[in-house]
Amino acid sequence: MPQPSSAKKAAATESARRPRGEARRLLLDAARELFARQDYRGTTTREIAEAAGVTEYLLFRHFGSKAGLFREALVLPFTNFVDDFGATWQAVVPEETEEDELAKQFVGRLYDVLVQHQGLLLTLIASDGLSDEEIDSAGIADIRRALTVLGQISAEGMSIRGMRSTQPDLPAHSTVAMIVGMVALRSTFYGSEPPPREAIVDELVQATLHGFLHRP
Repeated sequence: MPQPSSAKKAAATESARRPRGEARRLLLDAARELFARQDYRGTTTREIAEAAGVTEYLLFRHFGSKAGLFREALVLPFTNFVDDFGATWQAVVPEETEEDELAKQFVGRLYDVLVQHQGLLLTLIASDGLSDEEIDSAGIADIRRALTVLGQISAEGMSIRGMRSTQPDLPAHSTVAMIVGMVALRSTFYGSEPPPREAIVDELVQATLHGFLHRP
């Protein structure tokens, strides 16, 4: 009978000492922190495992690869947000919906997702340097598909309001870019003392509503 490898033995011992699911949580937290400081290619599975205080074997056992960990730690929160908002949009009755509240829900939740997962922004900015295989395996293609969904919602919203545009997806993409820029440059703008979250969200909502939806 083959004997377990030393890595497997160490991982089994390590898992036995931790509460169920603790190693997975530690790896996700460490991945989010490291990916927020350095890009996808520059972050290794060994670094993530060491930061999480677990063996590298456990990382592969839980997530299969660095790409699998990146997808779960950073991509899924964004695509899940888009899926949830898409479901909310489908249930909207225009005559019964407060435009300000719907915009605040979208902007606020997206702002929070991006603040909590800033490593996603760093990787998206550097994604031109990734291979097609890396883009697919890490879930970057899923981000692009989610943005396409938001573009479709934008087009539907413009149609409901009787607005016409040759690029009806641009309002949604411009809104996302504005929120991304605020998150990515927040420390550049404000250092260690940014305005309250509610003030930032409200300003983004007003820019979205009066900069895009109410134009002539």
